[in-house]
Amino acid sequence: MGCGWLGVIMEWDGVIVEDDSKLEREAWLTLAQDEGRRPPPAFILRKAEGMKIDQAVSEVLCWSRDPKEMRRLSLRWEEIFQGLHGGIYRQKPGARAFVLTLRKYNIPIALAISRSRKAMEKAIEVVGLKDSFSCIVSAEDVYRGKPDPEMYMYGAQMLGIIPERCIVIGNSNSSIEAAHDTFMKCIAVAGKHPTYELGAADLVITRLDCLSLVDLKNLASLDAHELLPPMPLPEPELDDESIPHTRTALPDLW
Repeated sequence: MGCGWLGVIMEWDGVIVEDDSKLEREAWLTLAQDEGRRPPPAFILRKAEGMKIDQAVSEVLCWSRDPKEMRRLSLRWEEIFQGLHGGIYRQKPGARAFVLTLRKYNIPIALAISRSRKAMEKAIEVVGLKDSFSCIVSAEDVYRGKPDPEMYMYGAQMLGIIPERCIVIGNSNSSIEAAHDTFMKCIAVAGKHPTYELGAADLVITRLDCLSLVDLKNLASLDAHELLPPMPLPEPELDDESIPHTRTALPDLW
């Protein structure tokens, strides 16, 4: 059996390249300072991780709900982040070899990112993976980011693979939640989050070259019902005839 019946949806940060959460937080703090706003605390910024930038602006930081203002702040955040980043990407060990192996065996790959398409196309070219992905799902393509599963559902649609035969490779619990909400399997790459925090994933690894094609096939072969907890069986209703009758001996009082 070939491999064309399964699809892989990969994230960027923490999966293909090292996570840049520190730079992301610094970009938020710089943006807050530029806009004359109070610096958001760390626990608030943790909630924004993995979200679309405009979604974080509106729902987490509560800075604005006006679409034009949200877009302006998103573009400004991206500009600040790129300036801090400097276009330098550190690839995760084994990531490039894994992607090229999938392409060798004609396994379609969707890259799911919560950032702008323009920035990510440039990043993909920098790391030498241009034309390695079947499609890219970016912030412009969906209304909501993680933990909403919309990005993964659109990725499966672009690949032409049913969700039950797609495997998401992410690095956070929001990735796991979004994948399982659509009956996709999820492989979590430990790094920013330690292995014990990612226990809800179908498989947890430390580097991509630990995976084999057999692992992917076995995981994608699981039926959707195997990912759900077993449903309790209803108790049978008993009629009068099915209830056993007991006889009790009474003493003879006469």
